[in-house]
Amino acid sequence: MTSAPLHTRIPVLLYHAVMDDPPAWIAEFTVSPKEFASQLDAIVASGRTAITVGALAAHLTDGAPLPPRPVVLTFDDGFADLVGPTAEALAARELPSTAYLTTGAITPGRPCLLPPAPMMTLSQAPRLEQYGMEVGAHTVTHPQLDTLTPGLLRRELREAKVILEDVLGHEVRHLAYPHGYNSPAVRRAVAAAGYASAVAVRHALSSETDEIYRIARLILRRGHTVADIEQWMEGRGAKAAPYADSLPTVGWRMYRRARALLNGPEFAG
Repeated sequence: MTSAPLHTRIPVLLYHAVMDDPPAWIAEFTVSPKEFASQLDAIVASGRTAITVGALAAHLTDGAPLPPRPVVLTFDDGFADLVGPTAEALAARELPSTAYLTTGAITPGRPCLLPPAPMMTLSQAPRLEQYGMEVGAHTVTHPQLDTLTPGLLRRELREAKVILEDVLGHEVRHLAYPHGYNSPAVRRAVAAAGYASAVAVRHALSSETDEIYRIARLILRRGHTVADIEQWMEGRGAKAAPYADSLPTVGWRMYRRARALLNGPEFAG
């Protein structure tokens, strides 16, 4: 499959925690508040227009118009900084975004595969929308969806959706795959569960012809700098979706499935 031309490439950024002293397990995928502010300023300076995943999905499915140079900012899991300094930094720059919440991680007493970390709470989810953030689901327990039985897969997808819809008071239409892991069977289940889109990882640029149930994202690591952001805003520095899974990706999926048969669902940090 031919890679998308430069002018149609869309950076979809994936953030996790924004904090100075994160737990060790998420430190590699944490950005400091100071660096985060610098990265947001670089996005604004690039002239790109921030949109939600919902807006991108509407284009991919129905051809809804996009601004000439869109960018999408997404946040996974629901770390404590999201409702507060992170949302405030986005709102101050008028940057809409999409937050994908792991309901088990933000509901005290509920089981979840994510290790301990400072998290927001489920009751705070409506506040995200007050800041202008779109809310999507990130499953209940954060499993590797492509290793689950069909029944467990349906439960993870549907229960997270229902829980968020109950607290928000409206439909939740968008999903992020934990760890980015998906497969054709998972994507079919996501559509059957009533989601309009799903984002993966792939560490690639998305495009105006990307796949609606595995939209590519660029994952932010602690070593990324403003220079990386500037390159991505130019549509450079990474391959562009859509493209087929590589043989190593397929092989890794088969290995993880075999391991899950022995060990059950597990976190893959």
